[in-house]
Amino acid sequence: MVTPGREFRAMTVPAKHAASDGPAAAPASLPAGFFSDRTNRIGTENAFKVGPYIRAIEDAGHRVIKCNLGEPDFHLAPHIVAEVKRCIDLDMTHYVDPQGILPLREAIAVQVSRTRGIAVTPDRVVVFPGGKPSIGLSQQTYCNPGDEVIYPSPGFPIYESFTTYLDAKPVPLQLREEANFSFTGTDIEPLITPRTRLIVLNFPSNPTGGVATREQLESIAAVIQRKAPVNTRVYSDEIYENILFDHHRHLSIASLPGMAERTIIASGASKSYAWTGGRVGWAVFPTVAEAVIFKNLNINYFSCIPAYNQMGAKVALESPESEISIATMVAAFQERRDMMVAGLNAIPGIHCGTPGGAFYLFPSIAGVCESLDAVEAHAKLPVADHDRTSPSTLFQMFLLWQYHVATLDRGSFGRIGSAGQHYLRISIATGLEDLKRAVELIRKAAGDRDGFQSFVREGKHLW
Repeated sequence: MVTPGREFRAMTVPAKHAASDGPAAAPASLPAGFFSDRTNRIGTENAFKVGPYIRAIEDAGHRVIKCNLGEPDFHLAPHIVAEVKRCIDLDMTHYVDPQGILPLREAIAVQVSRTRGIAVTPDRVVVFPGGKPSIGLSQQTYCNPGDEVIYPSPGFPIYESFTTYLDAKPVPLQLREEANFSFTGTDIEPLITPRTRLIVLNFPSNPTGGVATREQLESIAAVIQRKAPVNTRVYSDEIYENILFDHHRHLSIASLPGMAERTIIASGASKSYAWTGGRVGWAVFPTVAEAVIFKNLNINYFSCIPAYNQMGAKVALESPESEISIATMVAAFQERRDMMVAGLNAIPGIHCGTPGGAFYLFPSIAGVCESLDAVEAHAKLPVADHDRTSPSTLFQMFLLWQYHVATLDRGSFGRIGSAGQHYLRISIATGLEDLKRAVELIRKAAGDRDGFQSFVREGKHLW
């Protein structure tokens, strides 16, 4: 069931702290050097960062259309809800296997074996509290300081921020709009060196919605097998595996000959089952020995994931009712995608491609930045402000504070090498009528040069 315009329920922070960039600024009373250097290197996920901004605007009496957060606006399916409740009633509320309960790992092994055409056993599966932990833990586990992580940019922000946090070397693979934000082995080959330890793939993609073709994956696999060190792992983030449009079918690089032996397949329940709050994610590792290492990391960091949610995830994977709920959700996303792509492309200065999966649009706003003189306005900012924002960020914030539509800027999906790139990510995980209204407000904002210039001069919410 769709719940259009659902309230933002993520973390809230007092409005006076809402202008922080990256990590929360330490209170002035704390001495310099109070936190470790590593702590000051980690970034954030701006989809959550704008939450306090939204709260401040709503507290002022305005309604915000939330196109910022990657959270399906559907209820968790009743058959999954019933299983979670049943397991709570059975007192499944205590410590369980830190690797993940065997019934869920068995269900994951069966599902991955069937959908990827490879043989997976439960002892190679590890369950995590959501899809994020395996990203950072993989970088921590496979990389020493100075080792290299190749990742797509624009891409999920944790790929970049955790690399720098762990003192590994980030190597962004810059995706280009003219190539539909896709890439081949030819593109990735120059980035692979003897110090490459992790290569991150994400299909369907956040934020671009890109879907990989077999030919594309074959070219990438061929280069990795030829050039990457034998101890390099491919981290294949497949969290959006079930959200596909236009008859696309999901294909994992692990399904190609010789790649299952060096690929970590990561997925979870958050996106496919509209269960972001359940915090059940998983990864299939190439060897049992690697799974044992990640089980130990779970012990140290999390102890275990609630058994009742794990049982809910088992039912989600196994029940035929899940196919119906996923299909209903995907059909709604495709209707929204089609409406939004047409609406955005009708706005002067905006160009939006048609994504094949996920639930995001990634339109170019280069023409809008030019017509609003956003590039010039950004160039004139004081150095301290200039370095914390960008032309697309200025438009993102103008759209939020003046027109009350929440989106994310290009820099939210990888800052390294993003200068001069003018894009927004728009989540279509909100109701159709709200999205229609969002298009009209974006149109108005894109033509409001005087309002934009006044907003920048005021200087209050520029990042």
